[in-house]
Amino acid sequence: MTTKNIYHFLYFLLIPVAIFAQAEEVSPPDFIKTITFKSNTTQGQLPVLKLGEPLVLEFDALNANEEDFYYVIEHFNFDWTPSVLAKAEYLRGLDNQRIMSYKNSFNTYQVYSHYTLQVPNIQTRGLLKSGNYMISIYDEYDELMFSRKFMIYEDMISVGVSVKRSRDVRVIEEKQSVDIAISTNSINFNNPLETIKTVIIQNNNLNTSISDLKPQYTLGNELIYRYDTESAFWGGNEYLWFETKDVRTSNVGVQFIDLEDIYQSYLYTNVVRSGKPYTYNPDLNGNFQVTALDRSDIDIEADYTMVHFSLAQEELTGKDIHVYGNFNAFAIEPLTRMEYNSEKGVYETRFRLKQGFYNYKYVVVDSKTGELNEGEISGDYWQTENNYKVLVYYRDLGARYDKLIGYGEATSVNISN
Repeated sequence: MTTKNIYHFLYFLLIPVAIFAQAEEVSPPDFIKTITFKSNTTQGQLPVLKLGEPLVLEFDALNANEEDFYYVIEHFNFDWTPSVLAKAEYLRGLDNQRIMSYKNSFNTYQVYSHYTLQVPNIQTRGLLKSGNYMISIYDEYDELMFSRKFMIYEDMISVGVSVKRSRDVRVIEEKQSVDIAISTNSINFNNPLETIKTVIIQNNNLNTSISDLKPQYTLGNELIYRYDTESAFWGGNEYLWFETKDVRTSNVGVQFIDLEDIYQSYLYTNVVRSGKPYTYNPDLNGNFQVTALDRSDIDIEADYTMVHFSLAQEELTGKDIHVYGNFNAFAIEPLTRMEYNSEKGVYETRFRLKQGFYNYKYVVVDSKTGELNEGEISGDYWQTENNYKVLVYYRDLGARYDKLIGYGEATSVNISN
């Protein structure tokens, strides 16, 4: 076999890997902050939109260059592999267009530009299909800045969701299990073991979702999911939180402030909660809300502060500790990694966040394997109040893409045995 033939062989061998690889979100560079979706749901949450509902994406660029940014929207299967649909089949109009709407910050120490993209718009007149989507933001040099997932559903079925204590007695004190009941009078499910796909999401965090569970029972027009272990999540603990709506005085969770080039917000040092009794503490399940005191336009008048985190914890060997929350879509990245301060005996880090109310917690990541342990520092408790979303996908025999036909939601406030 000649060298040229070898190259051709390797090329065609690698094509399926590229085609069927699962799409992953790309984290932004450090100068892009506060990426939020705004819809009928709470700001900052995972966007699950009803077909026809507008998509609104906002973010800040902190480099003061008034850069041009462009957006591309792509459709995916339920497992985040690329769908076979052509662009014109799921998008009316054009994408790869410049984001036209932006405003510069006003009366802030941190200079930034606030960008807003709404779909539909003049160029992109609408999204036509339900399912999984990825929106990617590029700069004027065609370099990918970041990408975010979102979902569009059709309200075609009823999705009942209930949260139970784990049925596995070994982890009954630490886990929560999700039961699902899917019912419809408008669809005749053909071979539901193959055509129906489900995804269960805890606290809007796609990284820990459970997918592709098969229905266990069929009762009339209902599909029932009552698993013992397969649909169980670690309960976790209530998120820690702080508020910086007033940058000139200490707020809840903030020990003291300082002013350098921008305001510095020093949070109280947190302690390890694992192994201690559970304490109820209302939170936003890892989310955040941008807010500022005495500001008429929060989008451009809310300032950025350098938030200082610290955790009283002995130095761990072979493990890293990260600050974790939806402020960066639950990403594990160098920005959130904490350094051990041997003089103080604490882990520390700092990064910029826009004024607001933020949830966060500390998680441990194995330095070699990258395995994430959310409960090692915070603990896992069955009593923890968590939010669960269930997405139901359907691909009929011969269909070319996965429809997202239903969406259900529940919290563990009324968890039962």
